[in-house]
Parts: sequence; structure tokens; C-alpha cells
Amino acid sequence: MTSDDQHFFDVLANVPNDIKKYSNEVADTIDRHFESVAKSLREALTSSKWLPDAAKPAPKPVYTPPPVPLSYYERAHDWVMKHTALTAAIIAFVGTGSFLIYRQRKSYSRKRRARRASNGARKDVVVIAGSPSDPITKSLALDLERRGFIVYIVVNTIEEEQLVRNESRVDIRPLNMNIVDPLSSQTAVEQFHRILVNPQIAFTGATPHHLNLSGIIVIPDMTYPSGPIEMVSPDLWSDALNIKVLGTIATTQVFLRMIRDFHARLLFLTPSIIPSLGPPFHGVETSVVAALDGFTTSLRAELGTMGIDVCQLKLGTFDCGSVGGRQHLQTSIHSTRADVLSWPATARAAYAKNYVAQTHAGNRSCTGNGNGNGLKGSPLRELHNAVFDALTQSRPKQLWRVGRGSLVYDVVGKWAPRGLVGWMMGVKRVSREELEEAFVPDVTGSVEWEKVDKLV
Repeated sequence: MTSDDQHFFDVLANVPNDIKKYSNEVADTIDRHFESVAKSLREALTSSKWLPDAAKPAPKPVYTPPPVPLSYYERAHDWVMKHTALTAAIIAFVGTGSFLIYRQRKSYSRKRRARRASNGARKDVVVIAGSPSDPITKSLALDLERRGFIVYIVVNTIEEEQLVRNESRVDIRPLNMNIVDPLSSQTAVEQFHRILVNPQIAFTGATPHHLNLSGIIVIPDMTYPSGPIEMVSPDLWSDALNIKVLGTIATTQVFLRMIRDFHARLLFLTPSIIPSLGPPFHGVETSVVAALDGFTTSLRAELGTMGIDVCQLKLGTFDCGSVGGRQHLQTSIHSTRADVLSWPATARAAYAKNYVAQTHAGNRSCTGNGNGNGLKGSPLRELHNAVFDALTQSRPKQLWRVGRGSLVYDVVGKWAPRGLVGWMMGVKRVSREELEEAFVPDVTGSVEWEKVDKLV
């Protein structure tokens, strides 16, 4: 085969490829032409006003790629941007709560110890004017002694002195003082003053040091009679005012000179829940605490001119452990029964229903003693820390609210309607028909008490 024949065969072999190439180009050109014509026709028909919408061609669907899934951070960011107000509220709530929890834990973990003399002996003295049998007085004395204070507890009788000595603590000592007798109390204060100003020798060979009076803690008796004002005898009113108000004032007057000489703090511990709410059947407690509040306010203004701090600690409920407990609750129930049965029939018809309901509501809530079936009170450690801070801080607060319910019930008592407070305490309106009813007399009193229970 010659070279010319080979060239001819190569040309023939490329003919199908050329035909395929040219035919594809022609087909593409035709397709583009028809597509252009169809597009122009669709646009013309779509933009025409004379053709009804049903006859117009549907628009060509536009392809949209599937959305890319957002990350967790992007979703959170979008939600925050859509809910800015709610986000700000959540941040404020969480931030404030975290700060309060952090401050409380830091306050709990902080070591609180009294100052010591140069030779290592105790030098700060605290006087507690309260009943040695009261759980608040006892727990405060033990805690202050453990923190390094020398604690003196004011006693009036030999029995109270023996209670203090039974603690078997060297630095918890009784301070005999008869508040009723001004001459005797003044003599006791002068002897106590000499103990403070005379040099003390802690042990053999130690350098003498002087004691310092850090503060006086006044704890009025927190047990108050309850019941309708109509049924509270004048003797109970007289005892409450003399012991809790006049006794507190007399005790404070005895120590005022020493407070000025040593520039000591003066602390008053008073209940706050019942006086804040002002519920029925607690007229004695409300009146006594109001009188003590007024006395504290006036005394603070007088001593404030000399730079002496007067602090008032308004107490809520505390968990006193085994002090009281179930036995105290049962005693409260039986005493309520005895009180109601001792009233005349007309008084029972008027007050028994609400009095029993209010007593049961108090046992179930923070207004109870915190030891029975009611809500658990705050630990006594909160009170111990507050008293220590009030004694040692350079600028203590004038008013401290300590214990469960001390702040909440104060706000409720000031701002809530009186009807809401009565509903909280289980108080209901007594109808005229109920006032006219008379209880069937019974020697054992069981019939009357069963009717009172049914009224609740």
C-alpha cells in the first residue's frame, strides 16, 4: 500500500468524527434558538395583560440549595439576638444569685476570731443580758466563747447562776445583777467595771494586760402570751410590759456608763415575723416589740452623737435542733385547747375558729417555732456570724435581718394587703349566726373542742 492510499484511509476514518462534531454543534445551536424563542414567548405571555392568569405559563422554578445546618453557637446567638430583654433578665438573675451565693459561702468560710492580748490571752469581753435557759442565749454564749471572747451572762437568781456554771466553761461566767434593785445593780456594775480596768495576769510570768468591753447583747424574753385582746388579762399585759420592756430599759440604763467608757457596741435581738405581720391574737407581742423598736431608735440617736453604734437584729426562725422539738409542738396544741376551753361561750363563738386556725397555720409556716412540723428554720450559724460581725465590723449596719422569714415577712407586712395577711394566717370572717351560737356545756370539754376542730 502506497503512502497516498494510507492518507486516503486516514481521511475516511476522520469523517465520522467530523460529522458527529458538526451535527452536535448544529443541534446545540437549534436548542439555544428554540430556548430563546420559548423564553421570549413566555415573557411575552407572562407580561401580557389581556391573557388571564390561569392561562399564563407557570414561572420556571428557581433552584435553591439546601440550607447549611447552623452550629450550636450560631443558634444560641440568633436566639439571644431575638430575645434581648429575656436574655438580659436571665443574666441579671443568674448573676445576682451567683454573687449572693458566693458572698454567703465566703462569709461562712471566713474565720471569725476575737482579738488577743500581746501575751496570747483573751482580752475582749461580751455581756449577754438574757435568760440562761433561752436557747438563743445559750448558743450565742457558747459560740462567742469558742471564737475567743470572755462571755458574761447576766443572772438574777441562784438557779440561773447554776445554769451558767453547768456549762463548765472557764470563759463563760455569771454576772449577778438584780435589775429590780437599782442600788444592787449599780454595785454589781461597779465591781464588774473594776475587773475590766484592773490589769489581768493570764498565767505565771505573763505580762499583765487589760480587758476590753466589746459589746452588750440584750436579748429580751421572746415568749409572749397569745389570744384575743378581750381575753388577755391586765396582769399578763403588766407582766409583759414590766419584764420585756421596762426590764430591757433598766438593763440598758445600768450598762450605759460602761458603754460610753469603753466605746462598746450595744446589740438588741428582737423577733420580727409576728410584729411585721401584725396578725390577730398577738397584740402583746406586737405592742412590746413596737415599744422596743421605738426605744432602740431613740437610744441609737442619742449614742450616735458619741460615735457609739447601736445595732438591732430582727430575728426570723432558727433550727434549734433538739431544743423544743415535737414536745414543744404538742405543748402548744394542748395549751391552745386549754386556752379555748377556759373562755366563755360567747368568746369561743367569736374567736375560737380563727384562733385555732391561726395557731395551726403558725405551726405549718415560718411563723412557728421552727422545731415542729413547720418549715425548717435557718441554722444558728447565721445568727452567730451576724452577731460577731455586728460586734467587730468597723461600720456595722444599724439593722440586721437574720433568720428564715425575717426579710420576706417584713416586706409582706409592709406592702401586702391586710386581707392577704389574714388569709395567710387562716383567718376568716365570723358571721352573725356564728356569733349567736352557744356551745353545749360539757364537764370534760370534749364536745366544745370537737366543735372547735370542725370550725378549722
